[in-house]
Amino acid sequence: MSDLNKLGLAEARDALRAGDVTSVELTESCLKAIDDADALNAFVHKTPEIALERAKAADERIKGGDAPSMCGLPIGIKDLFCTKGVPSQAASKILEGFKPEYESTVSQQLADSGAVMLGKLNMDEFAMGSSNETSVYGNAVSPWRRGNDDAQLTPGGSSGGSASAVAADLCLAATGTDTGGSIRQPAAFVGITGIKPTYGRCSRWGIVAFASSLDQAGPMTKNVRDAAIMLEAMCGHDPKDSTSTELAVPNFEAMLTGDIKGKKIGIPKEYRMDGMPAEIEKLWAEGAEMLKAAGAEIVDISLPHTKYALPAYYVIAPAEASSNLARYDGVRYGRRAQLAQGDGITEMYEKTRAEGFGHEVQRRVMIGTYVLSAGFYDAYYNRARKVRTLIKKDFEDVFAAGIDAILTPATPSASFGLGEMTEADPVQMYLNDVFTVTVNLAGLPGISVPAGLDQQGLPLGLQLIGRPWDEGDLLNTAYALESAAGFVAKPSKWW
Repeated sequence: MSDLNKLGLAEARDALRAGDVTSVELTESCLKAIDDADALNAFVHKTPEIALERAKAADERIKGGDAPSMCGLPIGIKDLFCTKGVPSQAASKILEGFKPEYESTVSQQLADSGAVMLGKLNMDEFAMGSSNETSVYGNAVSPWRRGNDDAQLTPGGSSGGSASAVAADLCLAATGTDTGGSIRQPAAFVGITGIKPTYGRCSRWGIVAFASSLDQAGPMTKNVRDAAIMLEAMCGHDPKDSTSTELAVPNFEAMLTGDIKGKKIGIPKEYRMDGMPAEIEKLWAEGAEMLKAAGAEIVDISLPHTKYALPAYYVIAPAEASSNLARYDGVRYGRRAQLAQGDGITEMYEKTRAEGFGHEVQRRVMIGTYVLSAGFYDAYYNRARKVRTLIKKDFEDVFAAGIDAILTPATPSASFGLGEMTEADPVQMYLNDVFTVTVNLAGLPGISVPAGLDQQGLPLGLQLIGRPWDEGDLLNTAYALESAAGFVAKPSKWW
């Protein structure tokens, strides 16, 4: 078989079980694709030795007949996950040289299931960004191009390296994290599937924290079946994470029947934004028709506090970030600034943080510190927490009324060019999260499914939001949508 790196997880798993291919062959195919794709800047720490060692072990395990679904499958790991002995920098200068002596729970579970780590993937610094332009490694680049235009496009953020690598077939799948849309927005931009599970479904232990009440890990894959396979391996209770839930993890793949007859799909009127591109409006309407044709009932719903979601998110997330990032001080690990004679500990903190953090991280730390300060705590942070409760209640009311899933656009536009949304107005960039942040604020599962192309030939995605802990049902609805949409477009190779 040629082009083994182009396989999805399910296809590769079946080929491995049938003895048509070995994990070593799959891994070597991916490693070659990675070496040929430096122009995408997706993989920032390559680990070929670890990959081949794990692939050999996986082949032995498969021969022995004791192999879970992920065994032998080559994947990429976002640089936010701590990986033992491998640089784990969260794409920040301040963690330069940091090689953890421990493994994050999610990456450990994937390793235990036999998955093969190819390396670490590019991302926005500390997962703060929507375009992968805040990374210390430089921009990740989308494999997609607009028509005959050579302009480099963003793969989205913060999981931009993961999105680019999966879309360009450098790995079979990748881990991502989602604090306000960082799995779903990049997945939509590059035409792949990305699911953010319910908050607490995956352990956060060993994942560099951005905003602890919002962060959640999830898989980024080539299709919905692959997402179901990988999500099952990533989930499970972890006593090391107090927010991880003790719930049995179902066999998500077995729940993919494609039968959604009688399901009620909500269409929230508040997501019809002023200035939404006609193409996205049209795709949304077509998505609803596809689900209707599959036997679902389409119901107009209201989520009245949606308009407050972005402002609430951009108070809560920076507040938590300013607290989480206080630990990066140059004392125990990571980078320490060069100090002048006579400098004390205060100067060390100031200089280390000033040169270690990029502009976007500095901006969010300062916003967070401001909204948590004595005179503003009630006016900003406490008010945002109350709004968050109202947003969560909106969803609870809708689900209590019998809605099974909610269909919305995934992003307000297709992918844009790198540098097109400059630092001059960061709020323009923040607006990219308009359809995704509510899901994090409410702790719900959400999935982005590629559903069409815009006039310039770029992917557009639709988002489905599910009931808490009901990822199996959500994946099945996404599977029905994926089958109806029939999206098979791939980027033309230019890198």
